[in-house]
Amino acid sequence: MASHIRDINLWESGELKLSWVRSHMPLLDGIQKDFEKKQPFKGLKVALSVHLEAKTAHLCEVMAAGGAEMYITGSNPLSTQDDVAAALVHQGLNVFAIHGCTEKEYFEDIRKVLEVGPNVIIDDGGDLVTTLHGEFPELLPGVIGGCEETTTGILRLKAMDAAGALKFPMMLVNDADCKHLFDNRYGTGQSVWDGINRTTNLIVAGKTVVVAGYGWCGKGVAMRAKGLGAKVIVTEVDPVKAMEAVMDGFKVMPMLDAAPEGDFFVTVTGCADVIGPEAFLRMKDGAICCNAGHFDVEVAVAKLKAMAMSHRPARANIEAYTLENGRSICVIAEGRLVNLAAGDGHPAEIMDMSFAIQALSARYLVQNKGKLTQKLNNVPAAIDREVALRKLADWGVAIDTLTQEQYKYIYG
Repeated sequence: MASHIRDINLWESGELKLSWVRSHMPLLDGIQKDFEKKQPFKGLKVALSVHLEAKTAHLCEVMAAGGAEMYITGSNPLSTQDDVAAALVHQGLNVFAIHGCTEKEYFEDIRKVLEVGPNVIIDDGGDLVTTLHGEFPELLPGVIGGCEETTTGILRLKAMDAAGALKFPMMLVNDADCKHLFDNRYGTGQSVWDGINRTTNLIVAGKTVVVAGYGWCGKGVAMRAKGLGAKVIVTEVDPVKAMEAVMDGFKVMPMLDAAPEGDFFVTVTGCADVIGPEAFLRMKDGAICCNAGHFDVEVAVAKLKAMAMSHRPARANIEAYTLENGRSICVIAEGRLVNLAAGDGHPAEIMDMSFAIQALSARYLVQNKGKLTQKLNNVPAAIDREVALRKLADWGVAIDTLTQEQYKYIYG
């Protein structure tokens, strides 16, 4: 066993968190029992880079129960929870992750989980896959394939595939219905406001919230803001998504027009410089900015810092930047993922579905070793259906089934 963590003595606190999420993740519990019997990953090394908190830790336990030799790191320096990392090491798993590490230390830990020569990759954002291709090309032949958790990572994979650079099959987990329809919409919607509310301790009702991006994550953030009593403005570059936002009852306008109106700004685009210097200068004094996209580039924090006359801590995990016009702009969690860098991430029941998709997709890769001809692969409909049926059964919900005559009528 190898590790690079803050302090192994924190394990009891981490185990308490793990115990809580285990009791609220019945899908993974059922999958773990299946994996224990069938050992689908026996003799295989799995490298995992996902936001390292309790729900992710339970996924690691499930994979290990299926015979995997786990090598674990985080996908964001501020989302790693040191006590959870310690709990996994206490169980005998290999963990390389420390909360608040530098960018250099972050990539050193990425390299440590890759140096072992993994057979399966579970990635969130694409850092494992891109580093493996760029720095460890000699290890690529040993990789059966991988799974990608988030929109940003899939965008990076598509760029690699278009350039002919992707060398092994990847499962597009984020695009599975039981992932993006629930994780991205309901999970992000709730956890973003959990992070904002617990960090700011300010009222949302009556305020104006500007949501940048109206994909599934943006839909969830806007919906929850409306439910909290906010007036919601959406900014978009996609005319179809902008139409959706209008028909869902939200104002739509360019960011520069929204900037003077907003009290809270939330970016969920996967793009860079969504809120930049010109927008900062138009904002109200005390406007609060945060990011719910994977990387800390959507709110241009570096440019804000460069243009500010001064900056100071305004509250724990909030930095206030004073501009030349005398107004201050507040940024939560350094512009990193607000729901994880300022909260505990998505609810356990939501991640139960997402990580069930991850675990079953990883099994699918192993079962189909050498058979997948495409580099980018959608999650099979059968996996989505299995997860949905498991979840409905957990809720005690029954649904109809097609008769043979109905099936023939629809499908021929």
